[in-house]
Amino acid sequence: MTSLDAGLSLLAAASPPAGGASVKDLAIGVGMLTIVSSIVVAVGLGHRSGRIGILGWFERFSERVSGQPGWASMPCGLAILALFAALFGVYWDVALHLDIGRDEGPFGTPAHYFILAGLFGLVMAGFFAMVLPAKREGPTFVKITRTWHAPLGGVLILAAATFSLIGFPLDDQWHRLFGQDVTLWGPTHLMLVGGASMALLGIAVLQVEVVRVMRRTGQIKTERMWVKMLRNVWLPGGLLIALSTFQMEFDLGMPQFALIFQPMLIMLAAGVVLVAARVWLGKGAAFGAVAFFLVMRGLLALGVGGLGESVAHFPLYIVEAALVEGLALVVSVKRPLRFGAWCGLALGTIGLAAEWGWSHIWMPIPWPAEILPEVVALGLAMALAASLIGAWMGARLNADRMPDLRWLRTAGLAGAVAVTAMIAYGLYTPSDGSSVSASVALRDVTSGPERTAIVTAKLQPADSAENATWLTASAWQGGSVVVDRLRRIGPGTYQSTKPIPVHGEYKTLLRLHSGNSLTGVPIYAPADDAIPVPAIAAPPTFERAFVSDHKLLQREAKTKDPAVTYGAYAVIGFCTLVLLAMLSWGLHRVRLTADGGQTPAPGSRKSQMLATPPAA
Repeated sequence: MTSLDAGLSLLAAASPPAGGASVKDLAIGVGMLTIVSSIVVAVGLGHRSGRIGILGWFERFSERVSGQPGWASMPCGLAILALFAALFGVYWDVALHLDIGRDEGPFGTPAHYFILAGLFGLVMAGFFAMVLPAKREGPTFVKITRTWHAPLGGVLILAAATFSLIGFPLDDQWHRLFGQDVTLWGPTHLMLVGGASMALLGIAVLQVEVVRVMRRTGQIKTERMWVKMLRNVWLPGGLLIALSTFQMEFDLGMPQFALIFQPMLIMLAAGVVLVAARVWLGKGAAFGAVAFFLVMRGLLALGVGGLGESVAHFPLYIVEAALVEGLALVVSVKRPLRFGAWCGLALGTIGLAAEWGWSHIWMPIPWPAEILPEVVALGLAMALAASLIGAWMGARLNADRMPDLRWLRTAGLAGAVAVTAMIAYGLYTPSDGSSVSASVALRDVTSGPERTAIVTAKLQPADSAENATWLTASAWQGGSVVVDRLRRIGPGTYQSTKPIPVHGEYKTLLRLHSGNSLTGVPIYAPADDAIPVPAIAAPPTFERAFVSDHKLLQREAKTKDPAVTYGAYAVIGFCTLVLLAMLSWGLHRVRLTADGGQTPAPGSRKSQMLATPPAA
């Protein structure tokens, strides 16, 4: 055996699998899930039959410490703990993948244990919320059997959490079919993150239901102040964190999609959450949400960074919260359609400008002037669409005090369609870079096993990077992430501002984002026998053509028969549409009153008749 063969053998032994988990890991996972699920179901059904009392103890304890009925406070408390665990696991796991590449499988990193525990904890919270009530407490409760009615919020939590949890086995199957897609925006990865995020809407609905019951029975005064603070601060703040999670690749500096997504996603999160919070929860709710967001994201940055992983930067949302709270002083939230429209206009102009400035202070990739027209147009459109969705959500959650505006429902639907269209536009990234090439020169700064070099690239044609969104020298998965925006030193010639690693497990490349095209030139990459692919050498000088950025960043991915690809995406898409339809149905059902009808509009004739006692 030659020394090269020996080196490749060692590398192969060290390379994590690239096509799904081992049969042993799958068997362990299925076995654990079956055992734990069986215990949870037995305890829940045993509680309803009166044969098992452990849930009753937790229910009574939760009621004592919260002042809320235990059928709502106990599941909400469990859901909060579960979401904290899943959140930490996700941020740690994404940073690990950026820093060191793919893992050994579902049990390959400790971050996965936090994610699994969190997701299963959410499933338990939803299930327990369904089994704990002894009777039908309100009109929104859903009939399970003749004698069993479950709170709507519990049903929604269970649906969203189950959607997220099944993303784990589907993720493994996805990797078996298509290889490793080391991006947060892989379809099954979005299931994991999106399902957990949408569970927060279920928690919000459950809180609406329990507050109604407490008002009707006169128990609202027994609710502890800290519980009210959790509802008014933690819940919208948690939803702001959840929607901001989709920005994580941009926060870490290695996005695999067009940069226009970052301002669009920031406006989406701000419009939906801050407007909904102000309409539903009242004065100061937007400020509370942002305060919780900043504290938690700061703690996550310290925690993940303390573990030696890359730190995720984050937007501020402070100006956006001030705009929403300020507008509420002059535009009544009792007119949510008008309030949402004004908020969208303010967020998409002043708020967007504030985040533009912040991107130049702390974001890994500042927003360049070259994309200003696109940011202005799409940022404003996204803010308007998101704010209309947020106004509709807030009005539904606050249905007892809101007029029933049919136009608001239409506006929310139009906003959802617009958001979908803008996301589709951002995803269109033709990456044909065959007409562009780069002559690259590497000037070593350090040599040997820890080699680093200053990268100089001369592009052909020379104007290829003119008005580009970015031209960077980037390295990742070698122990850290390095992103350096190249500076222009001559016509068509660019140079890195610091040494770039070209050794070990690093994957180093030039990245060019021009218009809606994402392309790159490989500089260095190790051999990977698990895929398998050969090494890409980094001689002192070379010339290479730009190719699809996707091929370089996801070299572990593999193509499949188009029918299999379309079928796989259809399954994921169908599951997603079912969940979204269920959540929309749930938010619509929240408006049901004790007689099964709709909550009357405040000030309407029906509202006045209900408020006036009958004459003697």
